Amino acid sequence: MSERQFHLNAFLMGVGHHEAAWRHPRTDAANLLDVKHFQNLGRIAERGKLDSVFFADGLAVGPRVKHNTQAIFEPVTLLSAIAAATDKVGLIATASTSYGDPYTLARKFASLDHISGGRGGWNIVTSAGADEAANFGLDAVPAHSDRYARAEEFVDVTLDLWDSWEEGAIVLDEESGVFADQDRVHRIDHDGARFTVAGPLNSPRSPQGRPLLVQAGSSESGKDFAARYAEAVFTAQRTLEQGQDFYTDLKSRLIRYGRSPGDLKVLPGIVPFIADTEAEAKALEQSFTDLISPEYSLRQLSNMVGVDLTEHSLDAPLPPLPDLDHIQGNKSRYQLVKDLAETEKLTVRELIGKLGGGRGHRTFAGTAEQVADELTEWFEKGAADGFNIMPPYLPGGLEIFVDQVVPILQSRGLFRTEYTESTLRGHYGLAESVGKRSPAVVAEVSA
Repeated sequence: MSERQFHLNAFLMGVGHHEAAWRHPRTDAANLLDVKHFQNLGRIAERGKLDSVFFADGLAVGPRVKHNTQAIFEPVTLLSAIAAATDKVGLIATASTSYGDPYTLARKFASLDHISGGRGGWNIVTSAGADEAANFGLDAVPAHSDRYARAEEFVDVTLDLWDSWEEGAIVLDEESGVFADQDRVHRIDHDGARFTVAGPLNSPRSPQGRPLLVQAGSSESGKDFAARYAEAVFTAQRTLEQGQDFYTDLKSRLIRYGRSPGDLKVLPGIVPFIADTEAEAKALEQSFTDLISPEYSLRQLSNMVGVDLTEHSLDAPLPPLPDLDHIQGNKSRYQLVKDLAETEKLTVRELIGKLGGGRGHRTFAGTAEQVADELTEWFEKGAADGFNIMPPYLPGGLEIFVDQVVPILQSRGLFRTEYTESTLRGHYGLAESVGKRSPAVVAEVSA
């Protein structure tokens, strides 16, 4: 048995990550609107003993709804339904710090954690879309630096709210009529540049102390933010060398925040097309690529690179792109797409084909053994603590990973055969959050 083991998260999106998944004969497009479909996905992930399932989120339909949209359900609401259909698998939802308030978010995630028995996690995003900004009264996306400054204060307030109830504050003494020990329930009295919040939260301390914190930005600001707050990072690297560089860089930043490398798990994304032979897997991938709608893909690509490509020739390379400093949206994804196009000298048609499976995440077509070998190499060569599995089609793409790849990893001693913990933090090998008002922390600060 290997001492160090994988962490595996299933990133679930509609009926699959490939943008043409809803059109493919391996899926049923009607499942996009069926909560039972998503509950079934949660059960499949739990059957495979995966650490968690995760849902991204957006706050706008955008201009591409004619050909595709998968943002049907608000993710915390959806995960609450999945919590009722599962017992062990972790439940991670995306929520933005740009267009909301800490109190509402803290209460929502505390509720998810209580409903699930300590399986909740928050993927922190700063919302980079202009169509999202327009839904909240803004003419443009706030500057990248401003979004991260707001996010830092937002998270600090949220953490204080989760800590506003100490462990043991709930008494429930029926005879004396005492519901809670009010000396263990605290105002936070936050008065900052962007938020003023009195507290305490009107939801008691969650079963795992507080939900797991996840982050997905890979810009310089994003990496610093992750080093300060995140306990898991979902990232997109396409080569082993890029993965190793990111892993080393991010882990090295932890020390400045008094953290150690084991406090944060790095989980690169992978979109696996799996079949009995490599040739069959590649043919399966091509069958999805053939269904791509160029109109949808061009609008998607336009958003990524900050240039309108809807009238650009599909058989020409990308036009000149703006400097990274002029990108106020997702900087890391912009750089990834730009590097991919330039390094492989791709036409726009070829580029949208490569991006169709995972919007820049690594895609891999092969047998279950080959997929397991790829994951193992990244894990053993210092590029990952585990992986963000992004099935190109659902439920089949998740089922084949759980039923064929996971057993190989288990046989190598690289992944659990049974759950040994009951909380999401436990699955990731992280201690329960004790909160800054716990007796142990107060004693340490006072010493």
